[in-house]
Amino acid sequence: MDSKPSAPEPTFKIQKTGKRFLGLSLDDFVQSFFGGNALVSVIVLALITIFLFREGFGFFGQNQQNLSTYRQAGLEYVDHMKRQVDDHTALKRYLSDLRVRQFTQLRTEQGLELAQVNKALSSFDDFAWDFSDTVDPLRDLVSDLTDTAAAIKTKFLISEDKKTERKQLLKAGQKEAAARVQQIEVDFDTEIQPILATLPMYRELTPTFAQQIISVLPQAPKMPDVVLQERMDRFVKLARDYTATFPAIEEQMAAWDPHEEVALSSSFSAFVFGRDWLTASFWQDWYGIIPLAIGSLMVSFVALVLAVPLGVGAAIYVNQVASDAEKKLIKPCIEFISAIPSVVLGFFGIAVLGQALRLLSQQSWAEFIPGFPFSERLNILTAGCLLALIAVPTIFTLAEDAINNVPRPFKEASMALGASRLQTIIRIIVPASLSGIISAVLLGFGRVIGETMVVLLCAGNRIEIPDFTAGLGVVTQPVHTMTGIIAQEMGEVVHGSIHYRALFVVGIMLFFLALIINYLAQKIVRRYRISIG
Repeated sequence: MDSKPSAPEPTFKIQKTGKRFLGLSLDDFVQSFFGGNALVSVIVLALITIFLFREGFGFFGQNQQNLSTYRQAGLEYVDHMKRQVDDHTALKRYLSDLRVRQFTQLRTEQGLELAQVNKALSSFDDFAWDFSDTVDPLRDLVSDLTDTAAAIKTKFLISEDKKTERKQLLKAGQKEAAARVQQIEVDFDTEIQPILATLPMYRELTPTFAQQIISVLPQAPKMPDVVLQERMDRFVKLARDYTATFPAIEEQMAAWDPHEEVALSSSFSAFVFGRDWLTASFWQDWYGIIPLAIGSLMVSFVALVLAVPLGVGAAIYVNQVASDAEKKLIKPCIEFISAIPSVVLGFFGIAVLGQALRLLSQQSWAEFIPGFPFSERLNILTAGCLLALIAVPTIFTLAEDAINNVPRPFKEASMALGASRLQTIIRIIVPASLSGIISAVLLGFGRVIGETMVVLLCAGNRIEIPDFTAGLGVVTQPVHTMTGIIAQEMGEVVHGSIHYRALFVVGIMLFFLALIINYLAQKIVRRYRISIG
């Protein structure tokens, strides 16, 4: 049989079709467009980073000069005595609190009239006045030295302003105007001599001061209650410990050297570990980020404690339990929360939530809750509740996507083996989607740590470290946050000033915090995937 020649195998050539624009096919154009957008995003991020570091870079040098002036003008020397006076004031506040407790007990528990209460507290008041008067000689000395040191600092700052003005005029070519600028030279060694000359007076004053305190303490009245008596005994101990610090303060003042150089590392540590953020002070400006960082973390922690169970729980329910009708109702409602402007939530916190929580705390049946009752309606708890509301949509959406990506055979196999729906969710669905849930929680944390308007309006804006001795009641105390301080103060500062640059350094700290959060998210997700692989 004649064999027929075999037909040639068909060949296929894939050709790009479509209109061409500037020599590019449609596919090439789309690829270039999205690739260009990614490049633009990288460039914008780089420019933001460069600007942030450029504006904040000069802070530590300026803060070093700030601390040097603080030392050379004698403010640091006077602060040794000021802290001594402040500690005495803290002891007086302790006594005042003790009197309030005793007053409340006599009025509420014993039902005494106001005149009777004041009569019963007369011995306590005499003791408190005697203790208060012991510090008067030292306070008078500190007051005089404060005026002297502040005047030296002011004179130096005026001198620096004159030098800057002269340089600007010379740069502008106005030599005659620059010549008319009066030069002020400040000799710190000469200026601080009156301050240093008070050391012998201080050495004579402190033994008398300590002896007066010791002589007053035996006059402490007996308290009518065991608890109050324990607090009075603690006051006596604190007062004795206070007098024991006097020799160390005297040694520090004797060893104080105004010529000791302030290292750049001291400027860095004063910011990173500083416990005070004090600006526009006639005495000394301090830029310490600790109270702001603690405030941000405390508010974010409260928000996550509330948002994680709600967001993850809602995601599990919607994906695994809810009917189609429930899904159509629940998902849009949760996701709509993210569309509410944060300033509206802030107003809601001020007008409604803060007041409602304060009234709730004052109910007799709620006294068992730590921190209840409280008087500050704007605090960590109020801001944390609102931030939780903001974080729930983020956590819910990402967690629900993670659960939805669990392969369906996992669930079917578990159900086929006789596991209940709850057992399948807890032992199969959640572990399989845990990496995505962790990512959702961390992204929710990043969402709340960077929130500004809510914390600015509802956190209380008190720049101090919360009192952690209150236990869980610490969440009812006001705080300030890193984002809040930037929003509150950036519009009022002078461009290029130390305060201006300090706010940018706070922004840099937030920048690094965001990097750490993303790094931890990647590490946790990668480690979990390896462990289940």
